Amino acid sequence: MEAITFKACAITNEIDLNKIAIHCGIPKKFTWEEPLILKGDILRSILYKNVDESQQVLVFSFGSIVFINYSHPDEIKAFSSFIHSFEPDIDLVNADRYTDDYSLHFSETENINLTDEYVVVPKYEFFYPELISTILAKSVALEKTEEQLGKIHDKLEAMIDRLEKGKLRIGNKELARTTAKIVRHEYNTLAYIMILDKPDITWTSSIAGEFYDRMLEFFELNDRYKILKSKTEILYNIMDGFSNISHSIRGLFVEWIIVILIVFEILLTILEIAGWIP
Repeated sequence: MEAITFKACAITNEIDLNKIAIHCGIPKKFTWEEPLILKGDILRSILYKNVDESQQVLVFSFGSIVFINYSHPDEIKAFSSFIHSFEPDIDLVNADRYTDDYSLHFSETENINLTDEYVVVPKYEFFYPELISTILAKSVALEKTEEQLGKIHDKLEAMIDRLEKGKLRIGNKELARTTAKIVRHEYNTLAYIMILDKPDITWTSSIAGEFYDRMLEFFELNDRYKILKSKTEILYNIMDGFSNISHSIRGLFVEWIIVILIVFEILLTILEIAGWIP
């Protein structure tokens, strides 16, 4: 049996699978846990060309797409443009920024052999393509989120530099925008990508469960998830510090205003007693 190739792309933070399913005439309500699998006549109508039976595309709600047995860039661009019609925020120019290529090979061997570029299994099982696609989809989505986290760190570093220069005032809007980015990052990573959730087949098939766990460990998804979670908590702590400094400065400013008003009132009283003010 010929090898099966996979190409995963993380093109956005969220894709509404139900909109695409309705457009494609698929009578099913999709949840976050399951991908939308497109193949056969549906793919032909999207790409406007003949499609091999082995070719399919898996679309994940957390913004990743996995192409199975696709090698031509034009086909990938055509499908990305199709998704763009449902999710206009997608940057088509940089749609291939976060990608990963992988392949599934078959050999007469007793053990499954995992490498950075391919996996070798003894025989074909129907769940292999979906499980590999799920791992790759989550991996590229994490890669995208990891880079976004780096941008938030750069923003906080600039704010820390300002503090070191004695510029202690930080506007509420700036604090709110930065906090919103951290919350969005946490939502996209910890909640939406669902690193800890497993496909349903892994609960009913021990072979599928063991294979998925090995792929999960090999791609270090759990470790990357924990690192992102830890970094997110650090970001929250830093933002708490910024917020406390900002509130302290505002409180001090208000206290000085009150002191000035009290002194002003005392001066007026003294001037009235002295007869300087009629």
